[in-house]
Amino acid sequence: MDDCSSFLLPDSILYQIFLSLGPADLLSAGLVCRRWYAVSRDDFLWKELFFKFYKVQRHIQRYPGSDSWYKEFQRLSDTVPCVEVQELTEHTDQVLHISFSHTGDLCASCSKDCTVKIWNTIHPLSLLHSANMRPHHWSYTQFSQFNADDSLLLVSGVFVGPHNSSAGEIAVFSLDGFNLLSRVRNKPYDVFGCWLNNTHLISGNLHRMGRVTSCSVLWLNKAFQDVESENLNVVKRLYKIQNLNASTIRMVMVADCPELLAEAGDEGVESPEFHPLEFEMEERGEEDEEREEEDSDFAGEQPSLARGLLGFFPEEVGAFAEPLSARVHEEQFETKVAQWYAKYRTKCPDRNLPATEGNQTRKYLIFTTGCLTYSPHQIGIKQLLPHQMTTEGPVLGEERSRNEFFDSLDHVINIHGHIIGMGLSPDHRYLYVNSRSWPRDCVISDPMCPPPIAEEIELRVFDLKSLREVKAPLRAHRAYTPNNECFFIFLDVSRDFVASGAEDRCGYIWDRHYSVSLETLPHKDVVNSVAFCPVDQELLLSASDDYTIKVWRSRRSLRASAAYRSSCSLKSTIPRASRLKS
Repeated sequence: MDDCSSFLLPDSILYQIFLSLGPADLLSAGLVCRRWYAVSRDDFLWKELFFKFYKVQRHIQRYPGSDSWYKEFQRLSDTVPCVEVQELTEHTDQVLHISFSHTGDLCASCSKDCTVKIWNTIHPLSLLHSANMRPHHWSYTQFSQFNADDSLLLVSGVFVGPHNSSAGEIAVFSLDGFNLLSRVRNKPYDVFGCWLNNTHLISGNLHRMGRVTSCSVLWLNKAFQDVESENLNVVKRLYKIQNLNASTIRMVMVADCPELLAEAGDEGVESPEFHPLEFEMEERGEEDEEREEEDSDFAGEQPSLARGLLGFFPEEVGAFAEPLSARVHEEQFETKVAQWYAKYRTKCPDRNLPATEGNQTRKYLIFTTGCLTYSPHQIGIKQLLPHQMTTEGPVLGEERSRNEFFDSLDHVINIHGHIIGMGLSPDHRYLYVNSRSWPRDCVISDPMCPPPIAEEIELRVFDLKSLREVKAPLRAHRAYTPNNECFFIFLDVSRDFVASGAEDRCGYIWDRHYSVSLETLPHKDVVNSVAFCPVDQELLLSASDDYTIKVWRSRRSLRASAAYRSSCSLKSTIPRASRLKS
């Protein structure tokens, strides 16, 4: 055909024809001759094909650093981990969470079979360790996280307490021998817990003040709590935050990010004077004595909050108590009184925090909370101070005035829906939030009856430097459980992709730059968790209610593995003497 080029169609006609082809047909056409190959590699042609095939919005620019639209098409079709290569069936019940070590050599899985399992991630994945937490009176394991140097593993679970009450507990395992080092109370259990640094972790506690009013306390704990430390502090109370309307702090994580630049008045962002939260009382145990002494403000008989606070502020509360109690039910009256209480007893945010030096980042606690109902519908942010990085030094309250009791949040982001998952980008700049929206103009009159939630899950993206939502929500995945049965769907973010589970029996992968859905990962039941390998985003794990963990790899990595195996096989067939001679 090269010899008859004068009789071929002009390039402009070929271009118009090639526009109607799909990617596979276009690549095949490019194999016909050099001229067709040159037209088939035209970058404007692949740009049109890219926008058409992936349904990308036209205003979005090409991925920074990319050489061409053809290579971008190749990246999205070839590097997404969407090919199932292995199914792990060692768990005997629903698998709730999966996490990787920072080096990517290990991963951990948690399940309703009450075990935590450690896996070697060299293909094929193999089981290294398994620990059964039932002897420690756990109901199930729900979350795990490796510390920064991958020497310790935090495992969070639901603990069966006295009289069959359910609370949370965190166990710390040494990965050298997989020995249990310590156990820490964690309430409510969906605080989950997280590492602050290599040797300290954060947990929660909850204290009831009234029917719908409570107080959440965040604790710093040493991972090692052996007898040699009996004369040293192994715990420190970080913050005490009031909860209103049956809300509570949940799903705590730590972000290392630049100083937040949000200002009061930003859309969806608040810098509150005070903030509320929730929890329930539990039976005291000997291990709680130190914590209860710290919380002596709550000691003694607990009258109803509304009656008890009349003694504190008789003029302010008494002015509205009688007419208000006649118009609204007890929970609303209690909430109103609690707001007055918090106004007088909350420590104002410290606007004169020490500045960071050079490129040093600040550490922030990020968690779900609320103020209108028990379902988590806000994201709270609180900066950690330098002296709070260790259990040594001053404890909570020493810097307070006599009347200060609660801590206020630095920032609050309103989601207007039920939050069911959060994840940070690798650089901790962006926060991804799984949420199920409320109706647009809904009114909440009863905190125990939140609005109905959408079946479509929205994956929303917030810039933690400006605290603004930066992109349209990612959509594709769905959930069906109502508010009172809603559970967390864990998501994960890599350099280029974001993935999430769903209740529609699939996992989903989106491209972060173009905000488009790329692949679905089928299971036989709800997909609870997904996790990218932190050193190789072309490896992904998904955990499901179908009792399995699936291993997904990209087409490119599979070709590379096949080529490597072929090379090794070829070398093994060459006689040893010939190899030595060569």
